[in-house]
Amino acid sequence: MTSYTTSRIFVVGGTGAQGLPVINALVGDGKYSVRALSRDPHSRRAKALTGLGDVSIFEGTFADDGVLREGFRGCDGAYINLDGFNTGEKTEVYWAIRSYEIAIEEGIRFFVYGNLDYALKKSGYDSRFRAGHYDGKGRIGEWILAQNEANKDRMGAALLTTGPYMEMVISAMTPMTPSVEDGVVVWKVPLGNGSVPHVALDDCGYYARWLFDNAERANGMNLEVAVEHIKYRDLAAAFEKVTGHPARYIDTDLDTYWSGALGMAAALPAGYNADISDKSTMSFRDNFTGFWNIWKHGVVQRDYALLDEIHPNRIRSVEQWLRREDQLGKAHGKGSLWERVQPENLYKSTPLLKLTEDRRMGKL
Repeated sequence: MTSYTTSRIFVVGGTGAQGLPVINALVGDGKYSVRALSRDPHSRRAKALTGLGDVSIFEGTFADDGVLREGFRGCDGAYINLDGFNTGEKTEVYWAIRSYEIAIEEGIRFFVYGNLDYALKKSGYDSRFRAGHYDGKGRIGEWILAQNEANKDRMGAALLTTGPYMEMVISAMTPMTPSVEDGVVVWKVPLGNGSVPHVALDDCGYYARWLFDNAERANGMNLEVAVEHIKYRDLAAAFEKVTGHPARYIDTDLDTYWSGALGMAAALPAGYNADISDKSTMSFRDNFTGFWNIWKHGVVQRDYALLDEIHPNRIRSVEQWLRREDQLGKAHGKGSLWERVQPENLYKSTPLLKLTEDRRMGKL
């Protein structure tokens, strides 16, 4: 029987929002070492990774066969989470495929792919629900599991399917950034009575570690994770309960949503290195219109009983997450949740999403 046991993990996407908790979970107790790819080894995010433990930074871009080959070489595991907001949908599909192919050739034993829901397929191929940064990953996730049937004697594979980060509801420059109006925290999003299966970043680390620790069981698995399906009226009620300050959800039509702060980006390509004149490229508006339709109409589901089994101490509710985040913020000098969402603090805080920090510029 093929052994999928690993000790040294090559990570692509380590400097993204998900990368830090994933790498922290891998190296925290010394069981694994990590080689993390970064275009800029001297960046704030790369330096933060090396402070976690046995982490080395490998300079280069994932859009290069030679770099991928050298990155995989000498490692026996891989965690690949390509930045679709860098590449755009079409380029991400190509380099995700090449990552898998080169990993097999270089002797990787277990390959974990950072995935998102193939929402277009889950909707019955209804283009109202097409979001390129979701479908680009989702197509490849299915392709990887199909390849795994033929290749599992050489390399095992699993998917970690996440979703919108819980942290995005209290961060600047995200699709659900709150505002403060007359002393009330307000989320204005086109969600209707729908709900979003938000995932906590720390839990992403736990689940990634579980996949490597339990590779024999995880081989061929698509582990779809979330805290819970969160209605934003419940988000507002929980925020009010935790902080003692008023909060409100306002369902917003798409035209109003796009006339707000995100309107400046509406016509830009969803991937900042994609060509907007290429007919395969979705605009930011088209991409995130599909994104909100997915949640508004309940296209995506989760098996919460399975998640309870795998992660007995997982965060199970938006209130639990907000309460923990309020406590952590105070303990780490960031202030309470109420203080952190004030505009004068919100827009001065360290960006959550890497594309914000990169200012939508840079190379693959």
